[in-house]
Amino acid sequence: MAPDSTYNRRERPAKPALTREGIVATAVAVMRAEGVERVTMRRLAKELDTGAASLYVYVKDTEELHAAVLDELLAEVEFGGEGDWRERLWAVLESYRAVLFAHPSLARVALVTRLSGPNYFALVEAVLALLDEGGMAPGQAAWAVDVLLLSATAAAVEHGSRREKPGAAREHEVMVESVAAASPRTHPHIAALAADLVSGPGPVRARWAFDALLNGALATPRPGIEES
Repeated sequence: MAPDSTYNRRERPAKPALTREGIVATAVAVMRAEGVERVTMRRLAKELDTGAASLYVYVKDTEELHAAVLDELLAEVEFGGEGDWRERLWAVLESYRAVLFAHPSLARVALVTRLSGPNYFALVEAVLALLDEGGMAPGQAAWAVDVLLLSATAAAVEHGSRREKPGAAREHEVMVESVAAASPRTHPHIAALAADLVSGPGPVRARWAFDALLNGALATPRPGIEES
């Protein structure tokens, strides 16, 4: 006797309803297991047992999907810390940089996409609150937050990408050798500063860059903003 196919369909467990939150959660799981390059609409459709076209109802495209995944990861940024406002701001930016450093492919999303998710907004709010605590004028703070986050993002992309690149160590050695061999006749300033150009541990240089940017923002009025 042939099996009752109608009965079988009724007994099959119903698939969970698609939601944006569920799609993003699945994308995060795929990213952690297989890398961000595998986070595609087709891959998620297979994981969710649906058609790729169904996902576009909730997520416009892969770029928006990657931005949503990045925002989920930004929930890991820590806003605590000890010390004065400057030290706590440094700690927040270091935590942000560490999250991006762990996922350099997603960090590149932060460079080319205007993020607006809840966790990114929480990060911006935390930075602005610390700049306000430090006495920075509102207009300057509104622009400084972009500069500070851009610097942290670019550093994470640069160093995270180098970590994944085969031959990166040798590439760095070649660069150091080239700087040391610069001719005083054709490149007098590079030759004079050859040792300094490649000096200093990464964390020390990163902190110097942070202080230089922050001090500059504190001391530089925004164009068109009158200082009281």
